[in-house]
Amino acid sequence: MKVHPITSHELWAAQSALAVAIVLQVVVWAINKELTYGPHNLIVVTEITLAIIIGFTARKRHVQAKSLYRVLSTGLLALISVANITSFFLVARLLITNGQGLSGRELLVAAVAIFLTNIIVFALWYWEIDSPGLTGSKWSKHDKDFQFTQQDMSDDFANWQPGFIDYLYLSTTNGINFAPADTKPITHQAKLLMGIQALVSVFTLALVLARSINILG
Repeated sequence: MKVHPITSHELWAAQSALAVAIVLQVVVWAINKELTYGPHNLIVVTEITLAIIIGFTARKRHVQAKSLYRVLSTGLLALISVANITSFFLVARLLITNGQGLSGRELLVAAVAIFLTNIIVFALWYWEIDSPGLTGSKWSKHDKDFQFTQQDMSDDFANWQPGFIDYLYLSTTNGINFAPADTKPITHQAKLLMGIQALVSVFTLALVLARSINILG
């Protein structure tokens, strides 16, 4: 795996997405203390610290430290993912064991925050495993996890390669439609990630729908 500095544009987009995801997590935890598990303050501080470290080192990457960059990047994404999925299960538990644990407004805000965090974090995962991600791995058209439309149009897009916004769009369509619009997952890890994202999305929407029906009933 070759390592190269992330461009300023990509870094700005990724760091902005990370910031939004962390803020959304804080919003969920602030809604109801029962939507947290473990030391959530420590989790937030750790996420912010990792994001800052990645931001400062992203413009000066070296091959010798590629393993460290991979650990930092995947560690941050894994932490956000686990925290978000945990919040989802805690919301589900409140609704199942105590229907009055969350008001309709609290449920809606929590569900939207979890849903949007799900889109952001999986966009970062897709970018990470395919290219170049927060790690800064060198992208290669011969070693890819996703097949984009532009890659099927080599004559018109000879030097094209996907950027973070492409993966954000992929994650958005997968989260809303439960299937990608025009991009195909190729590897098992890509298919597994897309499957997990779709499941979290559909069950999050199902929780909102179930509570809405309960309120109307």
